[in-house]
Amino acid sequence: MSSTIWLLIIGAVAGWLAGQFVRGHGFGIWVDMIVGVVGAFIGSYLLAAIGIGTYGLIGELIASFVGAVILVSIIRMFSGNPARDKT
Repeated sequence: MSSTIWLLIIGAVAGWLAGQFVRGHGFGIWVDMIVGVVGAFIGSYLLAAIGIGTYGLIGELIASFVGAVILVSIIRMFSGNPARDKT
């Protein structure tokens, strides 16, 4: 039970960070949380596939962030919705 709660918290933080990192804005708190949780799985899988282990809270946050950035980039590439803050 507590690991699920931690996964959601880490995913929410990673999703928000990824939304801020990729083109300066997110999709909204709820979508950022979903992207972060899915990104946690993607990031953990990809880092494990290349031989990088993630341990502890910081390691999981980094893996989640990496996965969320990849997922946000892919979503924006196919959504046709460019960043709102272009100048």
